[in-house]
Amino acid sequence: MANLQIKGIDDDLYGEIKDMAKDEHRSVSQQILYITKLFLSKRKTIEQLKTPAEVLLGLAGSWKDERPAEEIIAEIRAARKSSIRLSEGLDVSA
Repeated sequence: MANLQIKGIDDDLYGEIKDMAKDEHRSVSQQILYITKLFLSKRKTIEQLKTPAEVLLGLAGSWKDERPAEEIIAEIRAARKSSIRLSEGLDVSA
């Protein structure tokens, strides 16, 4: 069985690991092994998770249209309705 020595560990991090080990009735070495095994067992699952951007793009779907962009833009502009209230501009004095 191999041995591993960790040098330069931050005192606060070591304190957290020590407290966790105490709470879970393990030695610090046993706790480090437990945390490492837990991380490695979940790593593949974590790596396969989609990023928030990927999830958003999946929800948004994609737009497929064979028409040229100019025709699509013309259709959108024709469908817009102008507002009489805005024909004189915005009143920013209020």
